[in-house]
Amino acid sequence: MNEKILLAEDDPAIIRFLNLALKMNKYDTHVAENGIKGINMFLSDKPDIVLLDLGLPDIDGTEVLSQIRQMSKTPVIILSARDKESEKVSALDNGADDYVTKPFNIQELMARIRVCLRKKEPEEKTENSFSYKDLSVDFDKRKVLLNGDEIHLTPIEYKLLSLLVSNPGKVLTHAYLQHEIWGYPSDDDYQSLRVFMASIRRKIEKDTNNPQYIQTEVGVGYRFLED
Repeated sequence: MNEKILLAEDDPAIIRFLNLALKMNKYDTHVAENGIKGINMFLSDKPDIVLLDLGLPDIDGTEVLSQIRQMSKTPVIILSARDKESEKVSALDNGADDYVTKPFNIQELMARIRVCLRKKEPEEKTENSFSYKDLSVDFDKRKVLLNGDEIHLTPIEYKLLSLLVSNPGKVLTHAYLQHEIWGYPSDDDYQSLRVFMASIRRKIEKDTNNPQYIQTEVGVGYRFLED
């Protein structure tokens, strides 16, 4: 059975374009032209993923996101013309799995949909290790290996890397990471977080200017890359 996508969008041109693209990629698309309909269709259709515009005609998309998050962990990708960093950070902090700014590249959007759907697949068992390319993490032994050789990370660096590899493909915002590591708001504009991330990169990346593991989402946070 094809994965079901709920598209909450009011622009007819974007609806037509995405309907065609999603159909070509074997997705079953359900369209809601406003927020209230989107919430009702989410309840009735039980989609596998939601593509959500913030600028809906009746209620703001942030309210739709809030309602969905009260009921479910179903992946939500924001599609919005709002490109301010504060808008992106707010949406991600409030439960969105990703944020794509209009106009967008359709192939990039399809890739991000695939990432979200992979994360949605049932994972009842607890994974004790993680491997990607030359990097592996043994959670039981709290060891990080690169090309089979153990690398030394400080406790904070290890926790940061563990958070990122446990959420592959997902943007983790500065505020989220700050809260998970230190448990209180930043008073230095996340400078300490940036210092730790730079140190992790120096230890695991061959070329810090062209990272293959950790990508910076400028002004928002960090994402662990995956194919």
